[in-house]
Amino acid sequence: MLSPVETIKLLKSQPEQTFSKGDTIFANGDEGTVMNGIIEGEIEMYINGKVIEVIQQGDVFGQGALVHENHLRASTAIAKTDCKLAFLDRKHFLFAVQQTPMFALEVMRSYSDRHRRLKKVLDALGNM
Repeated sequence: MLSPVETIKLLKSQPEQTFSKGDTIFANGDEGTVMNGIIEGEIEMYINGKVIEVIQQGDVFGQGALVHENHLRASTAIAKTDCKLAFLDRKHFLFAVQQTPMFALEVMRSYSDRHRRLKKVLDALGNM
């Protein structure tokens, strides 16, 4: 079974790109046309100017913009380190979900894992 990032590399809709430390990959409110898979490096996710999580090689992100009607980004993604990303547009994302159900499950698991980590942080801060 391929991981989500391996599936993105296989079905990618555009060439892999490299980003330097500090580069903005996308910003809150941008229209999202692709989801991203981290081949190398780390990405910081921001909401309201604060880091809410750091995601790493093998993680996927940005898929929310592909499944919401307005296709808008709900956070800002900035390269914490030099990194290489693969991209999957909506057409290829839907193909992967329809043709490889395990891809869909792994993307959901990734989202769920990230949500659980965030909830633990918020619980520790007493915000829940």
